[in-house]
Amino acid sequence: MALNELKENVTAQNPSRETSPNRGTSLPQEEAIPAIRKPLRQWQKDNNIDTNAQIKLRRIAHMRYQHPDLQEITTFLRDFGMSVAKKTETQRWFKGYGRDQYVYYAQQGEKKFLGGTFEVESYAELEKAARLPTAGPIEELVDAPGGGHMVTLTDPQGFPINLLFGQTPAPGGPLPEILATNYETHKPRIARFQRFKPGPAAVHKLGHYGLCVTDFPTQLEWYTRTFNFAPTDFLYVDTPEGERKDVAVFLHIDIGQEYTDHHTFFMSSNPTSHVHHCSFEVHDFDSQILGHEWLASKGYKLVWGVGRHILGSQIFDYWWDTSGNMVEHYADGDLVNEDTPVGWGAAGDESLAVWGPEVPKWFLD
Repeated sequence: MALNELKENVTAQNPSRETSPNRGTSLPQEEAIPAIRKPLRQWQKDNNIDTNAQIKLRRIAHMRYQHPDLQEITTFLRDFGMSVAKKTETQRWFKGYGRDQYVYYAQQGEKKFLGGTFEVESYAELEKAARLPTAGPIEELVDAPGGGHMVTLTDPQGFPINLLFGQTPAPGGPLPEILATNYETHKPRIARFQRFKPGPAAVHKLGHYGLCVTDFPTQLEWYTRTFNFAPTDFLYVDTPEGERKDVAVFLHIDIGQEYTDHHTFFMSSNPTSHVHHCSFEVHDFDSQILGHEWLASKGYKLVWGVGRHILGSQIFDYWWDTSGNMVEHYADGDLVNEDTPVGWGAAGDESLAVWGPEVPKWFLD
């Protein structure tokens, strides 16, 4: 039953009942995660995953795409909140204000997805990856800001994934001010007035990207067995036989006790295989809304938002870039580690957002 139908039924059955006000709560993970759950290490054991054999990722670094019009995508990404770190006639590297030399790489050519890029723990991890059957050679990034070495693999459905090591970090900054907020009984902002400058929502870092895949079980097994990707949450549907079938997963990078983003990689089952979106972190809600208005004023096409997700908790807005790729801003995401249980929840529109515009019916197509 859809969420709106449920609300209507409750109202019809209790016509004299007063409507409860909304509220927000920062719940501990033990209470926030659905009742269907399992410890991460138990899930890995049940799926015969040898964590010692995995290629060890440290973090997500940048996205790579091919675009038919480099100048057009450069204008869009500047309006989206990035700046040009370096450019040539056929290549562009775009940076945020974090420690990454660049968060987005674009090269001239027909529209093409070139994969997400992850920093690995050591050069030995690159060598381990290069021995896999679908891996290319290790290449030195002689033209890219910060240098380093990279190897590209393809997953079972042909999507590329890039691994990076040895890039010199950027200095980063300046960091935006963390604004104080006044509440009804807690007012720390005294004799200070909130003022804002219109403009793009400055990008801090790349947060995650997602794929739609036709063979979800094979893809899930490959990513969680090959790399230290670990599920944070699954979405499932009930089959006619009365069984649960997993149809989407939010994966984080498993780095033990160290906290990391709720998900760095997302996959959903779909009749066709394609990249779904990539997502970049911005400072806060005000930055995001101002950036949203900036993009709208420039005539770019909104996909969905502004709203707040349930799984991951992020505030989001999704846009089409000038080549027809979906890109997202997000702020205020959850953090998890190895102690965060794997959760299972029912798939459906009501599982995607707690507030915001109605989700487009084709959003996960």
